[in-house]
Amino acid sequence: MVSQTLREARKYEEAMGAGISGIQRPAFHLCPRVGWMNDPNGFSYYKGEYHLFYQYYPYDSVWGPMHWGHAVSRDLLHWSYLPAALAPDTVYDKDGCFSGSAAVMPDGRHLLMYTGVVKEPRAEGGFREFQTQCIAVGDGRDYEKYPQNPVLDAGALPEGGSRNDFRDPKIWEEEDGTYRCVVGNCTGEKDGRILLYGSKDGFQWNFLSILAENKGRFGRMWECPDFFRLDGKYVLLTSPQDMMPKGFEYHNGNGTLCLIGEYDETTHTFREEHDQAIDYGIDFYASQTILSPDGRRIMIGWMQNWDTCNQRDSEHAWFGQMSLPRELSIEHGRLYQRPIRELEKLRCRKVQYENVVFEGITRLEGIRGRRIDMELLLHVDSEKRELRKFAVRFAQDDICHTAISFRPHESLLKVDRKFSGSRRAYIHQRRSLVNIREGNLKLRIILDRFSAEVFVNDGEQVLTITFYTDQSADGISFFADGEAVIDVLKYDLE
Repeated sequence: MVSQTLREARKYEEAMGAGISGIQRPAFHLCPRVGWMNDPNGFSYYKGEYHLFYQYYPYDSVWGPMHWGHAVSRDLLHWSYLPAALAPDTVYDKDGCFSGSAAVMPDGRHLLMYTGVVKEPRAEGGFREFQTQCIAVGDGRDYEKYPQNPVLDAGALPEGGSRNDFRDPKIWEEEDGTYRCVVGNCTGEKDGRILLYGSKDGFQWNFLSILAENKGRFGRMWECPDFFRLDGKYVLLTSPQDMMPKGFEYHNGNGTLCLIGEYDETTHTFREEHDQAIDYGIDFYASQTILSPDGRRIMIGWMQNWDTCNQRDSEHAWFGQMSLPRELSIEHGRLYQRPIRELEKLRCRKVQYENVVFEGITRLEGIRGRRIDMELLLHVDSEKRELRKFAVRFAQDDICHTAISFRPHESLLKVDRKFSGSRRAYIHQRRSLVNIREGNLKLRIILDRFSAEVFVNDGEQVLTITFYTDQSADGISFFADGEAVIDVLKYDLE
């Protein structure tokens, strides 16, 4: 049965979403039907389609009481909107249906697990959120909330666990048909940890272990966890709040964390061997993965930063978008990410240059556009030539541009949008320490109207950035302080 709250949201999003034209949206990144979008939810494959739900407030382009928006795709690039799946309409989620995940049940039903939020008044004034884990079951279009919700509440927390920061369940099915989920939590001192729960049927859950603990290392509260096996290792992904930098590996603020290690299924313990950021740019958070029907581990994230949510004025009909889905692997002991291979089917109008030698600023015929896939190889040989700085500038006109620059003597790669047309003093730059492979730096730059994703050295690192430069700014130029040699392979994406 569809509640009045959900019925009104569906009616509103259908009417208002119809007024947003295709050219006002990204071409192959999912944005909200209308209004606000943040974390990806319920990323799953069900009845021959990829389903992606998302944190959603349809009534404004700023954050509000969370709903679940819903879209489906057959290739993870072309998305069709479905009616909103969840709305805050019960006593246990009246202030928000927060992030969660999905699984396919043996009887063919689609199971959603999400965080229900209720605001409680505090004696000193204001409110505090009380968070529990809830279930909804449906057919891929409509979902009914479980009558015995919530299925996990404060009574399921280990000693010292905060009932106010207990959220974002990621569920999966084990080989024996039972279920597991990881949930973000923290102690009373706001120190993050990931909790592991088990279930025989997806409805009745019990605590298994504290899978991982922060112990003051990476920010505070750990949000949006994911846990899976990949290339013989176990991977724990999470998004910590209030991080501090660790060299160039992490940045201040809300960031991303990948832990790689071993998992003991008997004791339900995870032993960390390696840590790294998931994304080294500005705009990436709350990642969630899926195992595709052909066996690929594919990840998607919210292509935004909580500290830059004012970068687009509220007059626009939507805000927030998802990253390009990325294929994951473990190589050389670290997480690698590559654009999903389906993107190559969108390539057209190939333009290629080899061994372009230049100093200062140069432009190449046919190299322009705002929906492109461009592979760039920078030949770095300090013995043959002196190159102090190299940059590629895109979304460029006489006034605006966004840039990626590299300083060989420091091995620092930087994304920079301070000239993108922004009128706000938010985060404009991020730097990352990168490797030179056999005398070369390899970059693959994916542009889609309002974003750039830079894949370094075949996915060793990724830097993601959003910008809202006018679409008429489609120029691309190259800059060298010293002598640069580059190979360029560019495709338009349609």
